[in-house]
Amino acid sequence: MTILTTTELAPTGLYSTDEVVATTLPVDLPVDTWRTMLRVVVPAAAGDLLDVDARARVTNDVGYNVGVGWHLWAYDTDSGQGTAGPWWKLAPSSGDNVDPARHHMPLHITAVHQVPADWPAGHRITVVLRADAHSTAWQSGDTLTVDPLGVLTVRRWTTSPPAPGVCCPPAA
Repeated sequence: MTILTTTELAPTGLYSTDEVVATTLPVDLPVDTWRTMLRVVVPAAAGDLLDVDARARVTNDVGYNVGVGWHLWAYDTDSGQGTAGPWWKLAPSSGDNVDPARHHMPLHITAVHQVPADWPAGHRITVVLRADAHSTAWQSGDTLTVDPLGVLTVRRWTTSPPAPGVCCPPAA
């Protein structure tokens, strides 16, 4: 069992977005056709703790039961590889079924992630909420609507606060 604490750490930033980047989730049979729903870029240093909370909602208008899986992922923003990777999961996946009667399904997930000790100095981390929709009843072109109601928030705890103006504009 891993225990993470904020001893010797101080809160140094709150990074949040409500910009939902996907408008639909395609419904298919595989469970690996994920779509990015929300993403936020965060300054990071080795040993930082990132307290992540994400919420979104999907709507089922396809007329049959659909399984939805969602998860938090991250990648090194400044590795030069962008979204090509490598990616890693921040927490176990969550999932539920949304049938026509339920219609709207909220997605919520939280995690605390410690930035690895070998994290490259000056690199930022991109934290992402991804989801996938699947059903044995799927038909080509079926989608769930991703409602524009999401929010992804990352609270950064660190021992080495960034220099003024590095991560954030100076206070007015």
